[in-house]
Amino acid sequence: MKVIRLREGKERSLLRRHPWVFAGSIAKGQADAGETVRLESHDGRFLAWAAFSPSSQIRARAWTFDENERVDHAFFKRRIGAAVALRQRLAVASDGVRLIHGEADGLPGLVVDRYGDLLSAQFSSAGTERFKQTIADVLLQATGCTRLYERSDSGVRGLEGLPPVTGWLRGADVAGGDTTVTIREHAWQLTLDVHEGHKTGFYLDQRDNRARLADWVRRFGCRRVLNCYSYTGGFSVAALAGGAEQVTSVDSSAPALARATAHVALNGFDPARHRAVDADVNAFLREALKNGETYDAIVLDPPKFAPTASHAERAARAYKDINRLGLKLLAPGGLLLTFSCSGGVGAELFHKIVAGAAMDAGVDGAILARLEGAPDHPTTLMFPEGEYLKGLAILKS
Repeated sequence: MKVIRLREGKERSLLRRHPWVFAGSIAKGQADAGETVRLESHDGRFLAWAAFSPSSQIRARAWTFDENERVDHAFFKRRIGAAVALRQRLAVASDGVRLIHGEADGLPGLVVDRYGDLLSAQFSSAGTERFKQTIADVLLQATGCTRLYERSDSGVRGLEGLPPVTGWLRGADVAGGDTTVTIREHAWQLTLDVHEGHKTGFYLDQRDNRARLADWVRRFGCRRVLNCYSYTGGFSVAALAGGAEQVTSVDSSAPALARATAHVALNGFDPARHRAVDADVNAFLREALKNGETYDAIVLDPPKFAPTASHAERAARAYKDINRLGLKLLAPGGLLLTFSCSGGVGAELFHKIVAGAAMDAGVDGAILARLEGAPDHPTTLMFPEGEYLKGLAILKS
């Protein structure tokens, strides 16, 4: 087993059970991509078994801090089994579930979502790439599924020196290789395509926030709802389920809007209650404000503006602008659900950005709730970086 020796003082994060080791922390040692290595402090003390990545600034990702544990088939069977068991205990109100959430489940670089009887997985680290076939076998055994589709096409793989990969890992011949699936979420149904959809096919992390929107629309009598960056209309369906009379979905993707429109019909809502607008959200908001339009509820769920902290300043301006416009378009007493999925923007900073937007808009509001990802997307105490989704539900004064 190859040994990676850290510089003096650089072992502190590992002693706190943080799984990442950056290139600058390493004093000596090399290994192949994904190879399991022994991490040691400067004086030779064992710290962790980790996957080595010679191309990434995150040079090693810890698999385990137990010196007696081996990273083999049995290891992945234990970790995946524990993750699946946790989701069963959570009693998720859907058959679309995040089964593996990377570092939070002790499997750095692995994301697996279950959509009905189909699994969709992202292998975004050198370590998970090396054990891909083992992981695939264990996933099918642990879940009873027969189909596993790979969506390893995120930009993170490039940082690991890995090419993008998509396609069937298991079960290509089942169901004729169809990559579309319909899932149940709360009281409604949603369709997705694991080949073409964002991430692994869908945004399961907003599941509970969609249900909360439906409840708030009903409770506050929101008649006109605007869903910005609507994607395939999950929040739009929730607003209609809550009794909204008119919902407008705005996105720059025509295929996503077509699926949003199909979701309205799939759930039995009158198509006349839904309007799909193919437009740049910022431009749409400005035009709506110019035309004197108002809404009783607005959802702002933009893509990742700041992938890292170095992008935070530029992202803050973008978040502030759309929130300023959204707050101006809200009727008095209206509801704003606003989100950031940027890892480089923490919850405290996001709060400050939205508060600044309210100042610029000349309005005030009460925080109804602080929002986060669904519980099947856990954040652990030792890995706060996993808390990427944050949001605010605000009632405009």
